[in-house]
Amino acid sequence: MNFMNHNEAYDDDYLQDILSSVKTIAMVGASPDKTKFSYGVLRVLSETGYDMIPVNPKPNLHEIRNLKVYPNLKAIDRPVDMVEVFRKSEDLYNVTEDAIAINAKVIWAQIGVIDHNAAKLAEKAGLKVVMNRCPKIELFRPFWKPRLDLKI
Repeated sequence: MNFMNHNEAYDDDYLQDILSSVKTIAMVGASPDKTKFSYGVLRVLSETGYDMIPVNPKPNLHEIRNLKVYPNLKAIDRPVDMVEVFRKSEDLYNVTEDAIAINAKVIWAQIGVIDHNAAKLAEKAGLKVVMNRCPKIELFRPFWKPRLDLKI
C-alpha cells in the first residue's frame, strides 16, 4: 500500500475534493471560548454550510453556537464524513481510531497537529488524511469553487 507523504504540500485537487464532498464535520476539541481558534473555525465552517458537530468531553458543556455538543465521536447519533482534530499531536492516534470506528471518510488534523502513525492507520482503513492544515484557510484559497447548492 502506498502512503501519502504528509510532509509535502497537498495537491489542490485533493483538498478541494475533500472540502467539496464532505457535508458533516465532527470537530474534536471544539471550544465555547470565542477567543479560541477552534471557535472561529467552527463558526466559519458552519456559516459556509457544513453540518458541524462539536465534540468536547466537558461535563457541563451542552451547546456551542446553538449546536449540540457530544462528549466523544462514538456518542454522535448520525453519520460523520470528516473528523477535524483540534487536539495535541499525541491525541491524534486515539482520535483516528475513533474516526475509523464511526466510519468517517476523512481525518483532518489542524495546524500543528501531526502524527504519521495515525495517518498510516487512517489510510490503511481507507480514510483520506490531511495534517497540519486548517480547512477554514483552505476554503478561501484560489482553487476553491463555492458550493452553490448550499443555503447560507
